[in-house]
Amino acid sequence: MTNVIFAGVGGQGVILASKILMEVAKNAGYDVKESEVHGMAQRGGSVDCNIRYGEKVFSPLIPRETADFIVSLELLEVMRKLEYLAPGGKLIINMEKVDPAPVQTGAMTYPPDLREWIAKNVKNALFVDTTEILKEVGTRKAVNVVMLGILSKDLEFNEAQWETALRSLVNEKFLEMNLKAFTMGREYR
Repeated sequence: MTNVIFAGVGGQGVILASKILMEVAKNAGYDVKESEVHGMAQRGGSVDCNIRYGEKVFSPLIPRETADFIVSLELLEVMRKLEYLAPGGKLIINMEKVDPAPVQTGAMTYPPDLREWIAKNVKNALFVDTTEILKEVGTRKAVNVVMLGILSKDLEFNEAQWETALRSLVNEKFLEMNLKAFTMGREYR
């Protein structure tokens, strides 16, 4: 069984990224389960999705310390999910910072040393700066697909399987942009 958590904030496309992975796994013949939390997403709140796929999956929830991958579209959000990472699991973290409401109101400050703490305490963490890729793609809204492209290098599915899923789930108007974002993510490293 493979366990993947996507984390981010409302508007980053966390749910679409999870749906694309689910479609790829389902089309490859796996049993797939998903759970999503997006209560205050429309206000920039936390959003996360658990995706589990394998021969037979009985629950959509990923137990603590069993996530093979945590893909965080925002730096602080990875901290909310860190307890779910399996020993030997991998973090893929976009370095973008989105101030949560307490920071926006001045009640708190954004933790200044998150990257250093994560690098010191997590053995397998990939920090990603998506800024230049998103400029070349032409929209910041493709961050989810860039990160999915990066994750795809660690999963067993081929590029054609990913493209099929993208074509089935992304609006045709935005398809070429998202295919480019996926490819650029896949080539990142």
